[in-house]
Amino acid sequence: MYGMLLESVQHFVQLEYGEDIWEKVLQISECKYNVFNTHQVYPDNIMADLAHALAKVTDKSHEELMTFFGKCFVRFFSNYGYDATIKATGRHFTDFLESVDNIHSRMRHSYPKMKSPSMYLTTVDQYGCDLVYRSERNGFTHYLMGQLGQIASDIYNLKLESSVIKSENQNVSGKNINIITFRLKFDNALYMQAKKAEKAHLETQPLSSFSCDLLLQLFPFAILFNSQMLIEGYGEKIVQVTGGKIKRKMLGEPVTRFFRLRRPKGISFSWKNTFYLKSVMFEIEILRADIMEFSGESASSSSSKTEAEDSASIKNLGDESTIEIDGKSISPYALRRDSLPGLKNILLKGEMRYLGDIKRIIYLCSPVINNMTELPDQGMYLNDLNPHGLGKEMVLTGWQHSSKLELVFDKAEQRATELENNYSLLDTWKRRGDDLLYSMIPKPVADRLRSGLPSVDTCESFESVTVMFCELVGFNSSTVEDAMELVSTMNAVFSGFDSLIDKYDVYKVETVGQIYMAVCGAPEKNEHHAVNISDVSLNMVKLVKELNIPSQSKVDVRIGIHSGPVVAGVVGIKVPRYCFFGDTVNTASRMQSTSSPGMVHISEATKNLLPENQFVIKDRGAVKLKGKGDVETYWIFNGE
Repeated sequence: MYGMLLESVQHFVQLEYGEDIWEKVLQISECKYNVFNTHQVYPDNIMADLAHALAKVTDKSHEELMTFFGKCFVRFFSNYGYDATIKATGRHFTDFLESVDNIHSRMRHSYPKMKSPSMYLTTVDQYGCDLVYRSERNGFTHYLMGQLGQIASDIYNLKLESSVIKSENQNVSGKNINIITFRLKFDNALYMQAKKAEKAHLETQPLSSFSCDLLLQLFPFAILFNSQMLIEGYGEKIVQVTGGKIKRKMLGEPVTRFFRLRRPKGISFSWKNTFYLKSVMFEIEILRADIMEFSGESASSSSSKTEAEDSASIKNLGDESTIEIDGKSISPYALRRDSLPGLKNILLKGEMRYLGDIKRIIYLCSPVINNMTELPDQGMYLNDLNPHGLGKEMVLTGWQHSSKLELVFDKAEQRATELENNYSLLDTWKRRGDDLLYSMIPKPVADRLRSGLPSVDTCESFESVTVMFCELVGFNSSTVEDAMELVSTMNAVFSGFDSLIDKYDVYKVETVGQIYMAVCGAPEKNEHHAVNISDVSLNMVKLVKELNIPSQSKVDVRIGIHSGPVVAGVVGIKVPRYCFFGDTVNTASRMQSTSSPGMVHISEATKNLLPENQFVIKDRGAVKLKGKGDVETYWIFNGE
């Protein structure tokens, strides 16, 4: 659906419930859009999700809120001037209901991706009417009821009561169509009086009867068919535009063999639909390639394409009955795209008229030709056009641009689809780039750099952090057969370490060879940095012992920890890294190098930051550290 529908929901929810409620609705519905763009297409489920979310924070039901959303749209679209379009459809509410499909057809030029429903009236009386609603969408029953109720109230000053009297699903050309019949109760007396007066006027002016041949002469592209959808008559121009070579008459043949319904969209070309939608503008395409094949004329004789290319150029457009020609089953909607010039399909535009005296429907129409240059492409001449109306003048002046506009819209839709796919790929690669950046630089620091802050300005000092160095030991020629096994083993161990540090708010600085460095307390300050690093270190020792490492000797870790002040910042241009500097880093490295396999070695500074009863700490005694002399150090164990 287009964003305008969701814009109306956002506007009136914020207006009537408040900004805080709207924020909660977005959060509960997990909607990733904070604002909606009028001409952008969004998933259909967003509307229902917003209604469910709003129902959770209010005392209204989902159905009541969908009705409310429908009313919101009617109140909102006056900002775009669409209320004037509705007012212009007719004097009465029933006139509007009969013209809904025509309104949707006109709006397709502004909203080419619109999947509009189809509606028609079956019963009309002074107390209201029965409306049949057809749509590919589910769950919009109450939304439509809200729209119709608001239009009746605001524009026609009527009170409308709506109820569902029948609901069913139907498969049309592989699509599941929801068909819902509503009973609309409203004061329809004025409409019925107008129709009665119109009928009475016609009865006072009796006209002599005339043959259907006269209509076929006035409308040389007209088609007459019966309730079985069999052709009983057609204008002479239909024969002429096919070259006049129809060896087998079309009379008595199904109309769907030679004509394809193009508008209204989403419905099948059937008697019921043409009868009830007789107030809607129809567009029908003459399938000239099928007519030629049906008459035994082959267009492939003058084509240089191979048989395989010919079959690839057939586009299946429907699931209607097939034609048997020379033992082959041909779809009536199979259009040859390799046809010769002059064999292009002709688009007819007009209306369906029911002839009650003979119980037939006649399609009164004229071809859609944009300008003079299209006439030879269609194999037509000016005298082929209807003798009445402005058809010839419009062709001469180039007034009919609907098909050109449609071609432009089709191309724009294709480009919009490509743009959406590119945006999706852009988001995917952006997330991958962010993940890569955050693996090298902490997120808070990376966000500052992305905002334009120079890397020098990211440098800052931290009064107290805890630094850990962990070294894998036990690797030698007897434990690793080759370099690939070494890499595989280190990857398994370091991947386990990465999972651990995420649980304890610890930042991994780097891995160099078999050394793993991590820090807690920077760049995000944490007063429990010593405890977190100690927990991570002890779990690392446990993890290595539990890993199933294929080696002949024992692979273990030795860990050193020290706490104190450091300076940190982003260093480098091609491969920037967030690095730590200071005596604390050097001391932690010395603690690791003097540690023992399977042990966690901590300094006195770290010991003083740990709670007394959480860990078991044993005095190791004085250890000589490079550049420090003899230093009191400790072993730390789990307190369990």
